[in-house]
Amino acid sequence: MTDDRTNDAAARIEALRREIAHHDHRYHVLDAPEIADDAYDELVQELRALEAVHPELVTPGSPTQRVGGAPNAALDTAAHVAAMLSLDSSADPVAFQQFDVRLRRALGDEGVRYSLEPKLDGLSIEIVFEGGRLARAVTRGDGRRGEVVTANVRTITGLPERLSGATVPVPALVAVRGEVFLPLDAFDDVNEALLADGKTPFANPRNAAAGTIRQLDPALAASRPLALYAYDLLESEVGGAETPFETHGEVLAGLAAWGLPVNPEHAWARDADEAWSVFEELAGRRDALPYEIDGVVVKLDALALRRALGSTAHHPRWAYAIKFPPRKEVSQVLRIVTSVGRTGAVTPVALLRPVSIGGVTVSRANLHNREDIERKDIREGDTVRVERAGDVIPQVVERVEVAGERGAPFRMPDRCPSCGSVLEPRGPYTVCPNAFECPAQRIGRIVHFASRRGLDIDGLGERTARQLVERGLVTQLPQLFELEPAMLETLDGFAEVSARNLHDALQRARRTELPRLLYGLGIPEVGAAVAQTLAQRFGTLAAVRGASIEALEAVDGVGPVMAGAIHGFVHEPRNAEVLDALEARIETLPIEVVEPEAQPLVGVTIVFTGALERFTRDQARAVVERLGARAAGSVSKRTRLVVAGSDAGSKLVKATELGIEVVDEDGFLAYLEGLGIDTGELTGGAS
Repeated sequence: MTDDRTNDAAARIEALRREIAHHDHRYHVLDAPEIADDAYDELVQELRALEAVHPELVTPGSPTQRVGGAPNAALDTAAHVAAMLSLDSSADPVAFQQFDVRLRRALGDEGVRYSLEPKLDGLSIEIVFEGGRLARAVTRGDGRRGEVVTANVRTITGLPERLSGATVPVPALVAVRGEVFLPLDAFDDVNEALLADGKTPFANPRNAAAGTIRQLDPALAASRPLALYAYDLLESEVGGAETPFETHGEVLAGLAAWGLPVNPEHAWARDADEAWSVFEELAGRRDALPYEIDGVVVKLDALALRRALGSTAHHPRWAYAIKFPPRKEVSQVLRIVTSVGRTGAVTPVALLRPVSIGGVTVSRANLHNREDIERKDIREGDTVRVERAGDVIPQVVERVEVAGERGAPFRMPDRCPSCGSVLEPRGPYTVCPNAFECPAQRIGRIVHFASRRGLDIDGLGERTARQLVERGLVTQLPQLFELEPAMLETLDGFAEVSARNLHDALQRARRTELPRLLYGLGIPEVGAAVAQTLAQRFGTLAAVRGASIEALEAVDGVGPVMAGAIHGFVHEPRNAEVLDALEARIETLPIEVVEPEAQPLVGVTIVFTGALERFTRDQARAVVERLGARAAGSVSKRTRLVVAGSDAGSKLVKATELGIEVVDEDGFLAYLEGLGIDTGELTGGAS
C-alpha cells in the first residue's frame, strides 16, 4: 500500500512540475500567462505539500527549488551579482501569522521590526552601477541569470546614468533590485496605440512592462513611459568592504540619496497585527494608486537579522508577500458574438451575466481569437472566471467546472458579420479580407487614417467616424475630402463652428508627409517605423505601389512575410481603386530618398556578442543599421556575421556550429573599411 501511495504521489508531483513549468514559461518568457496568479499559487502549494510528505522525491530542478523561467534566447544573458530570489506568499492571514511566528522563534522578539511596501505588478530587474555609472540592467530570468536589457532600461525617465554621491558615498559596485512598471494611465495610452495599429493590446500593465523591456528595439521602449522604483540593495562594495547600511530604512534612504527613484508608499510595523493593518489600509486604497499592485511585501528591517536567517533555494526566509485576492469573479456566458476590428480581425466576445469586479460592472469579456477559445473550450452557457486587471476589455481566464449538460462548441462564422464577405484564417485569427468596403473596418480605418501618427485630423474620432459611415456620407476613405461643412453640421454634436473646423482640418490633411500617409492607410504589418523606412526608400506612394516583392524585401526591417503582405494589399483590386483616388486628392511633401547604394548592407544580419572594448554595442548597431543591416539579438541561419568580444558565450558557440563568419572588433572594423566605410566614429568610441 505504501509503495502505491508513493507511486501515486510521484506521478502527481511529476504532473504538477510539468504544468508549473508550462505556466512559468508562459509568464516569464512569453509574457503571456494563461491562468490567474491564485490558480498558479495553488499548483505550487500542492507541489510543496507533496514534496514535504515525500522529501525523497525532491529534485534540484523542481519549481520549488528554483525561480522564474529560462531567459529569452533572443537576448544576451548575464549572471546576477547576487541571486534574485522569489518571495514566499499567500493571501491567507493564517499563513502570514505563521511566518511571523517562525521569525520570532528563530530570532526572539527583540529587534523584529518590519518594513512594508506595495508589491508592484511589473518586471523585476537588477541594475548594476560600476564606478557610479550604469553598467548593465538584467531581468530576473531564472534567478541566477537573466536577459541583458540595458539599452531599454536606459530609456526610463528618472533612472540616473550616474549615481550622486553628494550626501552618501557611492560604492565602487552597486547592484540594485527594482521593479519596472507601466503607470495605469500610460497603459491605457499604449493599448490605444496598439489597437489603432491593428495589433493585440496587452492584457495588463505587467505584460506591457515586460513585453516592452524584453524586446530588441530601444526606440520602442523609449516611446512608452515606463517607470521604475528601486527597492533593495542586492550587493555593494565600498573599497572591498560590505555596505555601511544596517537597516532596510537606511538602504531606502541611501538609494534615494544616490538619485534612484524610491516608492514613497512605505510603512513600518512592530508585529504581525500592525503589518496586517497596513495591508488592509493599502488594500482599501489599491484602486486609487497610479500603478497596479497585487499585494504588500513585508521584510525584516534589520539587515543583520536577515543574514542570520538566510534563504532557501527559492526565497529569503526574512520576507513575505501578502497577496490581494485577485480582482476576478465567476459569471456565466450568455452568448458569444463576434466583433470586426479595423484590420478585419474577427474577435469572439463573451456576453456575460453582469458581475461587479473591483467596483466595475462587467458584462463583456474578450475571448481573443479562434485558437484561444478552442484551447479554453468556452461555450455559451458555461460558468467562467473573469478577470479585470486594467484591461481594455476584461478577459475570460478559464472555465469553471459545474454539473450539467454543456452547450455546443463555439465555431467562428464563415462570413463577416459586417459585410458578408467570406472569412479567411490567418494563423490563430479569422480575418475579413474586404479591407475598405467592410463597414466595420471602414470606421476603424477612418479613425486610424486620422490618428496622430496618421494624417493627424483633429476632430475626427471614433464617434464621428461611426456617424459618417452609418449615415452613408463616407463609403470610401477618399470621400472624407469631399465633405462640406453643411454635411458635417448634420452629425450629432456638431454645429457651424465645429463643422467648419473639421472641414478645415480635412483640407489641411490633403498636403501631408508620405510616412503619415503610409501609416494611415493601415497596410498590414506597416507601423510608424516601417512607414518611415518605406518612404525614405521609395519617395512616393506610386513607387511603393510599383515595387516588386523582392524590392520590398530588400528594405531594412521588411522580411518576406511583410513584403508579401504589403504587395498583396496595394495590388488587391478594390484597394487599388481607393489608392488611385487618394493619390488624386492628396499631395505628399518631398522626402529625401535613400538609394540602395548608400546602404551596402541591406539584407545582411549581424550579431554582436560579448564585451566590446573599442566601441559600444549601441554605437556599432547604429552604424550597421544606417548602412541597411539588421542588428539581431540572436544567431540563426540568416546571420551573415558575428562580432565577438570577450566572454562571448552561447551565441559564439552557435555561430561556430552553423559555420557563420566570426570576427573580433578589429576584424569588424576591417570588414567595414573593405566596404569603403569610414570607421572614425567607432574607433573613438568608449567601452
